[in-house]
Amino acid sequence: MRTILKNGKIYVEKNNFQEALFIQDGIIKQVGTNEKILANSADNIIDLGWKTVLPGFNDSHMHLSMIGAAITSCDLTKAKSIDEIIQLGKDFLKNNKYLTALGGRGWNQDHFTSGEKRLLTRFDLDKISTKIPIVFDRVCAHVSVGNTKALEILGIDEKTTVDGGTIELGDDGKPNGVFNENAVRLIQSAIPEKNNDTIEKEFLKAANYALSVGITSIQSCDIMNKKYIEMFKIIHNIYDNKKTKLRYSHQFNFQDINDFKNYLRTEFKTGQYDEKFLSKGALKLFKDGSLGARTALMLKDYEDVPGTRGVAALSDEQLQDLCDLATENEIKVVTHAIGDGAVEGAINAYENTMKSEKNNNNRLRHGIVHCQISSMEQLNRIAKLNIPVMYQPIFLDYDIQIVEDRVGKELASTSYAFNTLYKLGAPVSLGTDSPVEDCNPFPNIYCAVTRQRINGSPQGGFYPNEKMGLQDTIDAYTIGSAYNEFKEDFKGRLKPGYVADLIVLNRDIFTIDESEIKDIKVEKTMVDGEFVFER
Repeated sequence: MRTILKNGKIYVEKNNFQEALFIQDGIIKQVGTNEKILANSADNIIDLGWKTVLPGFNDSHMHLSMIGAAITSCDLTKAKSIDEIIQLGKDFLKNNKYLTALGGRGWNQDHFTSGEKRLLTRFDLDKISTKIPIVFDRVCAHVSVGNTKALEILGIDEKTTVDGGTIELGDDGKPNGVFNENAVRLIQSAIPEKNNDTIEKEFLKAANYALSVGITSIQSCDIMNKKYIEMFKIIHNIYDNKKTKLRYSHQFNFQDINDFKNYLRTEFKTGQYDEKFLSKGALKLFKDGSLGARTALMLKDYEDVPGTRGVAALSDEQLQDLCDLATENEIKVVTHAIGDGAVEGAINAYENTMKSEKNNNNRLRHGIVHCQISSMEQLNRIAKLNIPVMYQPIFLDYDIQIVEDRVGKELASTSYAFNTLYKLGAPVSLGTDSPVEDCNPFPNIYCAVTRQRINGSPQGGFYPNEKMGLQDTIDAYTIGSAYNEFKEDFKGRLKPGYVADLIVLNRDIFTIDESEIKDIKVEKTMVDGEFVFER
């Protein structure tokens, strides 16, 4: 199939725009003026009406299956109080009377505007029901709360412990229902698992949504428990049978080295990867938690809670052992690190792997996901060691309100340092960590270039020296993300030899006011030379 796109404002690379593209069998063959491109014979000629065209976005870190699950669970993201959460739970059960367990996600105590501004407890959830298990995940997914029934089903009491996680105790010395980090999966197990057919339907629903907002590739962590073979089978079945055109690269999480060793013995035998639509990807590790929950691991005490430094989901020794084993097996590692203590641990672990010939100069491109709280010294080390960083600028929409209180102004001034790290030459890419945030790329780009919340505050931007240029931001979201996958010569540009993954916008992102970027819509999404979404 030979296709020509004409009359467009096509972003090729920085300060390079062209009018037309010639595509053959899903690959861009030529880019240039209308006159030049229309000299080719084509089966299909599409007039873009001078709309702006970008490469398809590549979300460098998200959880696609969780997006699908969130669509069918109790949505708590808009709740402004504990009472509202309780009412949302009651209403959801009333409208879904068949449920034998209730899951929900998205609450954030920092958004409460009435009543107590605190974490939920089991006693709050007991007001929804004491007959069925209930588990509500905080927006960051690093804190979950179960009701009394959930604790009873799992046999959890004051003696229960989890390595790398905390089960909080109340004033009575018994669990109050709050679980963080590695303990989250324990309380979540009180909710019965979905069958494979349901998981696949949710996955495909989320994939369709991603395509509709201009994402054509994702790097997604959906392997997060010991029953990983089933999830691998579900994803392989989807791609073996070509049920979606969304390009997918695994980020598979094994916190326990024995689980990772078992994966190394078995997973490579469970399915094939074409590396075009389905890629093997990276080992994803969690070093710490979230800033909002104060489980991000800090080098010094939190400014607003002296004596607290967060939670180490992995010790330095455990992290090093996992990184070493991955390196020995030629597997890239990406580590969730939000606090500067976690960032320091990840840098050190990667630097140690680089001392071996097998990973000289970070040949495997071990990277850091989030890298929110950082010192200037750490940023320089990251750039020097060529460590890719997967940023989420949209996190500023919430974190602007809390970061200075949590870590102090001095450390805040070198945190969320998108522009500094990019200018230092480190490999920077962008994503959303969806469903922690919506995977829509345009609010994310808006936050990167304005350093403002969605409501436009603060005026002038939060530490405005860290504003990224618009074209730099687009490059980080496309070719920058492709670099993480070793696919920077395959996708992320609209140039000859690259796959024809592109999006057509309803407004010109390069000329509208920056405040309007967040409102841009995608009119069409093309993957592999085929339009897979049209508004």
